[in-house]
Amino acid sequence: MANIGVPHFHNDIGVEKIHIGVKEFQCMGARPPMDHPHVFLDMGADDQIVCPYCSTLYIHDNNLRSDQSDPPYCLYEARLSGAK
Repeated sequence: MANIGVPHFHNDIGVEKIHIGVKEFQCMGARPPMDHPHVFLDMGADDQIVCPYCSTLYIHDNNLRSDQSDPPYCLYEARLSGAK
């Protein structure tokens, strides 16, 4: 997977916290069309941050890559135009 842009994470399953492998990302709440405004979040020196829109707690985990989350499948991957 090419690492292009800022990763977007969603919380369709409604968990309280999501462990991710990055400290800078965008939270979108749920996948479109039920998403909230895509808010850029930066943990800075901290290891966790709460989304001001959906209250999901994101926790940085050094054991995860930028394209992983725990629980899995919370990384949003938009379909490319013309992709099948």
